[in-house]
Amino acid sequence: MDLPLSGVRVLDLTDGPAQWCGRYLADLGADVVLAEPPGGSPSRFEPPLHAGQSLPFALRNANKRTTVGAPPSSGLPGAGLLATADIVLDSRRSVAPGDYPDAVVVSITPFGNTGPYADWSAPEPVLAALGGVLSRSGLPGRPPLLPPAGLVDGVVGAHAAWVALAAYLRRLRTGAGEYVDVSALECVVHGFDPGFGTQGTAAAGRAETFPRDRPEARNFYPVFACRDGEVRICLLAKRQWRAMFSWLGEPAEFADPRYDTIPARFAAADRLHPLIAALFRDLSREELVAEGVRRGVPVAAVLTVPEVLGADHFAVTGALDDVEIAPGVTARVPTGYVTLDGKRAGIRTPALQADHATWLPAHPAEEVTPRAAGSAGAADAAGGADVAWAVPPVGAGDPPLAGLRVLDLGVIVFGAELGRVFADLGADVVKVENPAFPDGLRQSRRGSGTSASFAWGQRNKRSIGVDLRHPDGAALFRALAAEADVVLANFKPGTLDALGFSPATLAALNPRLVISDSSAFGDTGPWSSRMGYGPLVRAATGVTARWRPASESDYCDGATVYPDHIAAQLTAVAVLASVIGRVRTGRGRTVGVAQADVALLQLGTQFAAASLGLSLPEPWPEPAVVACAGDDEWCVIAVRDDADRARLRAVVDSDASVAEWAASRTPDEVMRTLQAAGVPAGAMRRLPDELTDPQLTTREAFATLHHDDLPEPLPTAARPARFAAIGDPPLRPAPRLGQHTREICAPLADVDALLEAGVLHEDSSVTSPTS
Repeated sequence: MDLPLSGVRVLDLTDGPAQWCGRYLADLGADVVLAEPPGGSPSRFEPPLHAGQSLPFALRNANKRTTVGAPPSSGLPGAGLLATADIVLDSRRSVAPGDYPDAVVVSITPFGNTGPYADWSAPEPVLAALGGVLSRSGLPGRPPLLPPAGLVDGVVGAHAAWVALAAYLRRLRTGAGEYVDVSALECVVHGFDPGFGTQGTAAAGRAETFPRDRPEARNFYPVFACRDGEVRICLLAKRQWRAMFSWLGEPAEFADPRYDTIPARFAAADRLHPLIAALFRDLSREELVAEGVRRGVPVAAVLTVPEVLGADHFAVTGALDDVEIAPGVTARVPTGYVTLDGKRAGIRTPALQADHATWLPAHPAEEVTPRAAGSAGAADAAGGADVAWAVPPVGAGDPPLAGLRVLDLGVIVFGAELGRVFADLGADVVKVENPAFPDGLRQSRRGSGTSASFAWGQRNKRSIGVDLRHPDGAALFRALAAEADVVLANFKPGTLDALGFSPATLAALNPRLVISDSSAFGDTGPWSSRMGYGPLVRAATGVTARWRPASESDYCDGATVYPDHIAAQLTAVAVLASVIGRVRTGRGRTVGVAQADVALLQLGTQFAAASLGLSLPEPWPEPAVVACAGDDEWCVIAVRDDADRARLRAVVDSDASVAEWAASRTPDEVMRTLQAAGVPAGAMRRLPDELTDPQLTTREAFATLHHDDLPEPLPTAARPARFAAIGDPPLRPAPRLGQHTREICAPLADVDALLEAGVLHEDSSVTSPTS
């Protein structure tokens, strides 16, 4: 299989969850060499273990090779790899800015290299607390609940892989290296389920206040008992509610059209949900899902981790398979999150332990030699071949994706985020919209067509309004696609084909086109025809079942938008890798990502453990979440080992429990005292707290986004990471529907005639040049 990053050399100096970055790049074909200290990386001993092998380590380091890492002056094996690496990943601060100016160096640390928290430790629970995840997880009136182990950590590696490839593409186009400072905290704040970023359609039914307690989210995507387990429904669109209303027998008390709206149904949940519960009680999960598909009601079974392992769908698609993940250890695990031209780019080799102190040649005859200063260019990725880059080289001050044209057919959270990350780094992203079927995120209480979610997710883009079902609209899109670099879509499988824009058709029109066609469950397998939303993906992949207190029957993932953001980020990584691969091959490709497969990958350790008969990993052992002084104030304490336990006891009076000690102190007092003693701890931050957190404010993690359709400015993510040379993204407001129709389409068609025919749409604020 020809993988897009073939020939790209990545030296991985990371440990722990940062190793996911190299895994994502290795899956896409990069030659990733993990340089470990003598005796091996500490994470080789991270539980759970089987036959002496760490399952988390094995999954994070599949498809990599290993060597003993050392400074170049040491003369030890592996030292010379630094001089020839294209990308260096570093979580140990082994490489300083300027040490290797011709390489892309990506520093991945808990809080970044600057700020008051820079030297603190942050295992996954600390990131969940400080990153705003914990404050929205749990049941009202109960302690907050850490999300399932692996979900937060996986976000960091995805963001690091994205900025690494963006900087590498700039290197190909300019010959200049880059130093990137990635803060894991900022990745979680802006990338897990950002409070100041794109939110789901159900946000229309939520309050815009920030209560002290956990939100009452069980009614957002309710779960109902049935004959053999439980199912979840997700009623968002009017047509879905109407189908559910019919299934219920059209009860008179819900015939009022006001129940077509999400807020009205939320408000009536105490009367509506018992009716649904009675209807579902005596039916099986399979029967309910099948009837939901038939009627157009989104339904998914709530599956446990063992049930997911046995699901036919994931076996058919190859998303789960029996794989040797470490020498002598074969487990049923997620194999990879992406397909390239229909073939899964998954685990090819287990995490190897042999010493590899040289790079694999990109081609059999290639000599591996140190790069001369300033020699980076298209020939690097081409293995010495002189292949022309599809867009002109960029200047030193230009963003890395300048000149890249992206046609964005995406909708809702996933679609918004996927296009935005390209737009933020300089691509010309054109949102293709039909006013007859507007993006659900355009819904707003003010009726302006621009909600806060839309403003966050569509910043820096342009918009055309076009009816793709009309022959003239389809012809116009084909003309745009013929000159584009990337097409992004996340419709139900088969929709692009029905419109006449199948990947094969588009590739025949423009062989250099990279096409991303993503959906909830993928375009193959028995679940491919199901309607897919994040809450249903969580239910079907074991995430929901793992996101509940041990002693409770209610699930706690209702207030979270997941895996939309992380799936979009990982799709962006695969798309950008394919753009880079095009330098070598001259050809585009089709990138397929099922959001369900991303969720599986994040829970990989849980699936591996279950398949091997081990206990499933918990988010963190006690006393992870402790109550502090104040109104619903909490702090996470993440004791990693006996050394941390001893440090904790040295701080806490031996006659008092940790809970008693914390109860008389504020969360910040607990956090600062323990971090100063070397014990990882993090105060639970609510979303407004992020705007005043000392670390985030020092690093200026937020900027201000203005939009004329909104009553006030919005805090927004300032940047994906801190680059030494690449500037911060611009903050152009999200477009109104059809705002740029004329300027984009005028060179290709008679805009006025197509407007008159209803094929094109133009925002009313745009003035025609003939008026």
